[in-house]
Amino acid sequence: MNWITNFVRPKIKSLWSAKSDTPDNLWRKCPTCAGMIFHRDLDAAQYVCMHCDCHLKISATARLKNLFDDGIWEDIALPEVPLDPLKFRDEKRYADRLREARAKTGDLDALKATRGQISGVRTTVAVQSFDFMGGSLGMAVGEGLIAAMRASIDHHTPFVVFTASGGARMQEGILSLMQLPRVTIAVQMLREAGLAYIVCHTDPTTGGVTASYAMLGDIHMAEPGALIGFAGPRVIENTIRQKLPEGFQRAEYLADHGMVDMVVHRHKMRETLGRTLKLLTRKTARAMSVRPAYEVGPYAVPTMQNAPNQIFDLASPKQPLA
Repeated sequence: MNWITNFVRPKIKSLWSAKSDTPDNLWRKCPTCAGMIFHRDLDAAQYVCMHCDCHLKISATARLKNLFDDGIWEDIALPEVPLDPLKFRDEKRYADRLREARAKTGDLDALKATRGQISGVRTTVAVQSFDFMGGSLGMAVGEGLIAAMRASIDHHTPFVVFTASGGARMQEGILSLMQLPRVTIAVQMLREAGLAYIVCHTDPTTGGVTASYAMLGDIHMAEPGALIGFAGPRVIENTIRQKLPEGFQRAEYLADHGMVDMVVHRHKMRETLGRTLKLLTRKTARAMSVRPAYEVGPYAVPTMQNAPNQIFDLASPKQPLA
């Protein structure tokens, strides 16, 4: 028996294990039509099912490659944050979950911030990755968004964010919820700098992300069929005890009801974004090229720079009223 156990069985197992070196991820099953798609065909189609046009989840790197001109961009360094500030543990330690997610995706967290050209327009783009712990919003994502928006202001570029998230990261507790108002303030900084802020909703965009910066854009785009909302449809139905309308919280339904400006197919996202960015940057450039009103004509308009404590009469601009 020792000879059979120690020699024959290992030999048979080695023959079976060496039988095939083919990886097991060559085919992908569509979640809508259950069609099998070869991985190279799926990548060429930007992860859109060629049978039913379902928009499958796509990695941040693949999205950026199809978005920027010639697939070229530069990464924006994101700030470092404490790894596990609350020493959280459920079935597994939070630090272990982070390490597993980083090993699986190759990213430090659920956000990539980049800068490049879209149809010739220099643009700052942030992409949330659902592959990394469901794209959950934690300190790293919050700090990353703020850093990316500050970089956008420094380089005077429009800012585009692709949202994909299940909400705030529960393992960071109140620290994750604090990112909602912090990123909202950064969005206001973009507005004060006169820069365009475009939000592209992908499937899914839910929870605290929807409750904050995902709904503050100047223009809202969404991919077909994307789930967008704070709480899920099942939670809402159980709360109000009513059947929800067909397609509730999907991109098309929200576009019909004014929550989203347009639903854009993934194959046309780059073209649509480029056209929109050109219009917005042209308008911004025109507005900046016009001199302030107090420098034009005979009448002076008070500003904080030239007359912080005076109110001028427009009829006789050189004479202060009081």
